Amino acid sequence: MGSQRRKNIHLKNSSNEKWNSLSGKQKVQYVWDYYKFPIAVCLICLYIAGYMVYGHFSKKEILLYTGLVNVSAGEQLTGELSGGFLDFLGADASKTELELYTGINLTDDPDAPNQEYAYASRVKIIASIDDEKLDVVLMNREAFDAFSQNGYLYNMEELLRDTDLQSAAKWEPYLVSGTAILEDNADELLQDSSLEYQAVTEEYPMGLNVSQAEVFRQAGFEEDVYLGVIKNSPRVDMAAEYIKYLFA
Repeated sequence: MGSQRRKNIHLKNSSNEKWNSLSGKQKVQYVWDYYKFPIAVCLICLYIAGYMVYGHFSKKEILLYTGLVNVSAGEQLTGELSGGFLDFLGADASKTELELYTGINLTDDPDAPNQEYAYASRVKIIASIDDEKLDVVLMNREAFDAFSQNGYLYNMEELLRDTDLQSAAKWEPYLVSGTAILEDNADELLQDSSLEYQAVTEEYPMGLNVSQAEVFRQAGFEEDVYLGVIKNSPRVDMAAEYIKYLFA
């Protein structure tokens, strides 16, 4: 027992002597050679923690999620639809932003090119709505009808009544009705094509024709552009502010 203890002391003293005999550079190399794995793990953990802290404090608040569907916008129009809204609100662009989805295309035409892209757009739209990350949609008539049929759009008369958009009479010339399909026999038709298509529908004002808004008139769109607010949006009041901005 005593012999083993003396041996351990001797080894410790030898290690101390060896350590003391090393130069500064050699000590660094010695530590790295023997402890590089735990050092690397610690550095990775520090990097991850630092990245998370930085992301937390630098992350911008998204005031509104907006999508352009079947509508192409150049750099100037994109800036007006996003940064221009922040200027209208007087919001700090370093802390807030408007998320603008672009390049989304929908079509029901089976002969249209890029069907895979249209399918991907449809998946993106559904996922964004489910995640409550799509509030306002700017779209052409084909896309407006698709959103309407799926029942995605807010009743604009209710929105006008429930938000600070002044009198409904001001917006009446811009209201556009859509038809929501509440239920139909589409699944049965897939199995038996001899059946007649039947559907229970509901029609109500689902959008605004914003083609006469200044930003779109300047862009020179030939087709009408429609604005719809997604029914499950948690930012309806901000969507109302966006409508006021477009018609300011």
